[in-house]
Amino acid sequence: MPVLKTVFWGSLGALAWTHVGYPVSAELAARLRARPVRKDDGAEPSVAVIIAAYNEESVIERRLENLLTLDYPAEKIQIVVASDASSDRTNEIVAVVAARESRVRLIECPRGGKVAAQNRGVAETSSDVLAFSDGNATWAPDALRRLVANLADPEVAYVCGQLRLETAAGTNREGTYWRYEMKLREAESHLGSVTGGNGSIYAVNRADYIEVDPRWGHDLSFPYRMVQAGRRAVYEPFAHAFEKPTPSNETEYRRKVRMFEHCWEITLRGSMFRDLPPGYLAEVVSHRLLRYGSGILHLALLASSVALVSDGWAYGIVVAGQVALIAMAAAGIPIARYYVLVTWATVVALWNYLRRGVPATWEAAEGSR
Repeated sequence: MPVLKTVFWGSLGALAWTHVGYPVSAELAARLRARPVRKDDGAEPSVAVIIAAYNEESVIERRLENLLTLDYPAEKIQIVVASDASSDRTNEIVAVVAARESRVRLIECPRGGKVAAQNRGVAETSSDVLAFSDGNATWAPDALRRLVANLADPEVAYVCGQLRLETAAGTNREGTYWRYEMKLREAESHLGSVTGGNGSIYAVNRADYIEVDPRWGHDLSFPYRMVQAGRRAVYEPFAHAFEKPTPSNETEYRRKVRMFEHCWEITLRGSMFRDLPPGYLAEVVSHRLLRYGSGILHLALLASSVALVSDGWAYGIVVAGQVALIAMAAAGIPIARYYVLVTWATVVALWNYLRRGVPATWEAAEGSR
């Protein structure tokens, strides 16, 4: 019985901390001891914007036109599409744009995944700054300027912008979660460094770029690797990118399973917890490890609370709360369904990862183009 109670209170406390306690604590700490970035709004280094693309024929022309109209000196920007063996009209469309616009370049890569294509794009450019985005994203006109202003700080190696999800036509509630996540990311940045980025809008100084395992991706691996190197990874909330979310909680669940498979690979094999300052290590554990483990924590909480339900009213309340949450999800209440599906995705992803690992290649998320 003492073991069950330890499991119950440990899992309940961990869930409460990662979802509520840590975000509140990070926000308060950021207000008390913020570490500002020394930005230079007039900085205009040379930039290569690299788009790793796989079968993006429906969006790639629009993406290029968007980048060509950024508020940035034309002579200091190059746009590279590293096509990961696209089998549709992606290469043809990019080639047509490149024929009339010297700033655009197509690199045809063998199929190797997003990171391999990004590495190829980096190797074949020579700019001071490397910026990255997705084929289905759109950047605000001043987004690139906002990013590079942060990189003028000699302590900053990496900066990510704010992804704004368009209103979903269906039931997906990812936008609600994403606003919560962006608020937490801003607090982490004020404290020193973020624990995760996003693939839609980020940049890194060329001197700080590193090649990581192709299965990892930059979103999670770059921030902690920069901190391990004694550098900062920050968030710029005014550098905006826009994307279309998947249309439903169910399609978002499938996307999250694929994403969490890679997160487990990085967490378990990416040396994520080594050589980190104590404060940042606590952030990584609180925001990443416990969040990825939330499905396991919920299963432990459910099993222990059911086993202990006759031992006191607290256990009964927790059982009732979990049953109510599952019932609301089953009834189709969007936010409850989103939470249950995404939490369950962490468990399915871990199971998939332990059975077969993860590939380096990827497919576009359903309905996000």
